[in-house]
Amino acid sequence: MVTGVCFLLIFPLVPSHAQGDEEDHVIRIGLPLPLSGTKSSLGDLHRKSYVMALEEINASGGIRQGKYAGWPMEFLFIDTRGMAETGRESVENLISEQGVSIIMGGYSSAVAFAVAEVCEWKRIPFISSSAAADEITQQGWEFTFRVNPPVNDYNSGLEDFLCNINQPRSMSIVFENTRFGIFSAQGMKNWCDENFIEVLTYEAYEPWAGDFEEIAEEIGASNADIAFVAANLRDSVALVSQLAHSETHPKMLAGSVGTFSAPEFIKGLGPRSENLLASAVWIPQVNYPGANEFVQHYKARYGAEPDYHSAQAYAAAQVCRDILERTLSLEAGDLLEALHTTNMMSVLGPVKFCSYKSFTNQNQLLTLVIQIQDGEFQTIWPPNAATADCAHCDKHGAYDLDTQENLGDRPTFQP
Repeated sequence: MVTGVCFLLIFPLVPSHAQGDEEDHVIRIGLPLPLSGTKSSLGDLHRKSYVMALEEINASGGIRQGKYAGWPMEFLFIDTRGMAETGRESVENLISEQGVSIIMGGYSSAVAFAVAEVCEWKRIPFISSSAAADEITQQGWEFTFRVNPPVNDYNSGLEDFLCNINQPRSMSIVFENTRFGIFSAQGMKNWCDENFIEVLTYEAYEPWAGDFEEIAEEIGASNADIAFVAANLRDSVALVSQLAHSETHPKMLAGSVGTFSAPEFIKGLGPRSENLLASAVWIPQVNYPGANEFVQHYKARYGAEPDYHSAQAYAAAQVCRDILERTLSLEAGDLLEALHTTNMMSVLGPVKFCSYKSFTNQNQLLTLVIQIQDGEFQTIWPPNAATADCAHCDKHGAYDLDTQENLGDRPTFQP
């Protein structure tokens, strides 16, 4: 046992042993999570989804096919306290003392990076479910696989949507001067450069500034086909309010992940939030197979809607079951082969690990484009996840932030 780390076993059907999977006819998965400390609320979101997934998996037969058909899964949770070094020690314990076959979870990015290093050293597969730092799947690591999108891909769905539907010729980019804002804005600017979209405004501001009059004027003066914003919740509300107050009407206004996608954003703006677009990793209003059932079961059990952390954790458990139904053994080589040949649908969306750009063993998942329609979030992209059509999203379409009336289409796009 690691000194100072709380070791938790959560499994209602099979008694816990530490002798090994083959001997006990149970497959153990280690889950390092921040169950105490400053990140414990997020750790608990993950834990709830993992527990619910585990109970549903084992109630429906555990591993349903393959060599381990009929075997249940067991999740061993261990507290990282949200600290990288504690996470490292915790995973060493799970592997060496508890005999787990796979490590899963590992929130946050600093902890996940430390966990991945241990898994590479110990040659144990690691399924990362929520850590978003690009670096985690940029090391060329053999045993680390990530289900969720990296930060670099947070706007991949919006970029795909713009290419296929809106086809802008120009863009204004406004972003808060933080790591989140800078990375989001630079990624979008790079995409614009690659696609010959002129960036008319590239404006950083200090977060919590409060006064967005000058920025609103710059957005209006640019007359860009789309204004893209990467900002925190309070600043997002203040900026959109200022645009309406100054009667500045962007032809289209879209936010990065976390910018316009919180329920509090709609509450803060009311009708002025109508038709705005945003990137999102996941929302409950998504049309992926099994997603609605997941949302309903989660709400019935925990009395609240799941967020994207919850969906990522549940999807990782789905992936874990899938590979265990296809692996020839619990040896590392066979588990890696099963991971490399993964091609499935989860509540988070499609899962297929591949190498692209600078990433290795990364699920290349298009993020969602969501739109506020009648005071509710709806998924409008990608098409296989959409719950509604896009309102006022024709090529170069425009709308009024005060009245939400379509201001008409501009001439047909000519590449």
